[in-house]
Amino acid sequence: MLARPRLRPPATAAWGRPLLWLLLVAAAAAAAASSSAEPRSRSCSEVKKLYVAKGFSQSEAPSHEINGDHLKVCPQGYTCCSQEMEEKYSQQSKQDFRNAVVELSNNLQATFSSRFKKFDEFFRELLENAEKSLNDMFVRTYGLLYMQNSEMFKDLFVELKRYYTGGSVNLEEMLNDFWARLLERMFRLVNPQYHFSDEYLECVSKYTEQLKPFGDVPRKLKLQVTRAFVAARTFAQGLAVARDVVGKVSVVNPTPQAVQALLKMMYCPYCEGLVAVKPCYNYCFNVMRGCLANQGELDTEWNNFIDSMLMVAERLEGPFNIESVMDPIDVKISDAIMNMQENSMQVSQKVFQGCGQPKTLAQSRTSRSISESSFSARFRPYNPEERPTTAAGTSLDRLVTDVKEKLKQAKKFWSSLPSNICSNEKMAADSINEEECWNGSDKSRYVYAVTANGLANQATNPEVQVDTLKPDMVIRRQIMALRVMTSKMKNAYNGNDVDFIDISDESSGEGSGSGCDMQQCSPEFMFNATEVKQNTNKMNKNASPGSASPRVAFLEAPLLFSTLFFLAMQRQWR
Repeated sequence: MLARPRLRPPATAAWGRPLLWLLLVAAAAAAAASSSAEPRSRSCSEVKKLYVAKGFSQSEAPSHEINGDHLKVCPQGYTCCSQEMEEKYSQQSKQDFRNAVVELSNNLQATFSSRFKKFDEFFRELLENAEKSLNDMFVRTYGLLYMQNSEMFKDLFVELKRYYTGGSVNLEEMLNDFWARLLERMFRLVNPQYHFSDEYLECVSKYTEQLKPFGDVPRKLKLQVTRAFVAARTFAQGLAVARDVVGKVSVVNPTPQAVQALLKMMYCPYCEGLVAVKPCYNYCFNVMRGCLANQGELDTEWNNFIDSMLMVAERLEGPFNIESVMDPIDVKISDAIMNMQENSMQVSQKVFQGCGQPKTLAQSRTSRSISESSFSARFRPYNPEERPTTAAGTSLDRLVTDVKEKLKQAKKFWSSLPSNICSNEKMAADSINEEECWNGSDKSRYVYAVTANGLANQATNPEVQVDTLKPDMVIRRQIMALRVMTSKMKNAYNGNDVDFIDISDESSGEGSGSGCDMQQCSPEFMFNATEVKQNTNKMNKNASPGSASPRVAFLEAPLLFSTLFFLAMQRQWR
């Protein structure tokens, strides 16, 4: 049997095995590369869901990560944000920032607005009640005589109301005129048998201050009314100015650099898929300090203004309490009238000596005049139950106590605004959790220190590029408004009259942050250049020695005696 020949394998089999191994290795490497690339194409479904929830189009949001070379602010690389998403998030961050500022500012503005309305309502109603009380009392006490002369008392309250509402009224002159008119009327009533010409009555009123026919009531009442009305009007104005300043400053227009910083802080973590990670607290603090750099400039003048308001509030509680002045004003004026009535003979004799003997009326006319103008009514004060109810259902003390607490809470509002925004749980992470927060590029600790408050300090802000040489003109005008109002408050505290500020002119709508030039920004406040108007207008006492007449001479010799006499006869304040 022949042996079968052995077959030799082809020559290619020898070198085929290494090639096969190379192919296997290449396939394995490709598979490994493929498996390592899978995490970089993770799902963006949560980011897309939140994006659509804000009202944006879902077609703009990718379902998986894409290359981020198109991003201008957020970190490039693999991202969940398209170019359209970054642009929309930029606008959203700007709006979120505005809303955060407005939310906190609105509470403060509402506080000042409601307190201004309450004070204004109280002061107006207090004047109405005081006028009604005086009218009721005088009708019951003096009857027809009062009703025939009531217009001068109505004029008194018209002028007081006009002063409070901003009219150009010199309180001291107005009160001097009131007492002079009252003296003229009463002098006729207590001397009905005489005829007095206008010139004669002018002579009488000219020396009202020296004669002191009403005792010390006019001097005391003038001092009390002036101080109380100046303090009340200025305080109410202060509340209105604070309300308006907050309203204007809270309308923020962040700069493009600020918007970039806001986008990077608020929504760039979304692009990284870190939808649940909040910005680090100090990181948020720096961004807000930069975005609110100009608002921080308000802090010094704002705090000075609040302090001056608190000073005037103390005056309203004490010696300048308008309620304690106006409530008994009817009693005080009636005291003055009684004083004049009781001392009418002495006053008349001195007037006759100085101004001359008046002409006597005919007998028939004299009898009729005495009958018609008999002035024998006696003052009967109201019982407490008869007095009108408290103005606006409250008291000045309660109003002042409440507003003082609100004023104290409002101090340092503008320097605290960045931290208050970041303290909101929706805005930033807890300051304690420093490792699990967004630091602007990743989820990690934020390493930069917090920048100090104020525009100049923002030159070193690591997060926001701020032009420290271009202050916001809207903010500057509000600083000036506060500065002027603070000056007026200090003058009111010292009892000096101040010019009324016209706050009816609304702003142009320009928000802070616009950085507009002075020529482009219309003024929000119009101020009178006069800071303090000293009420130095006195009754005309000019009588040169060379032209002195016998009518004036009587005022010099018995001046000391008459002063002591009237001081002794003056009635006690009730």
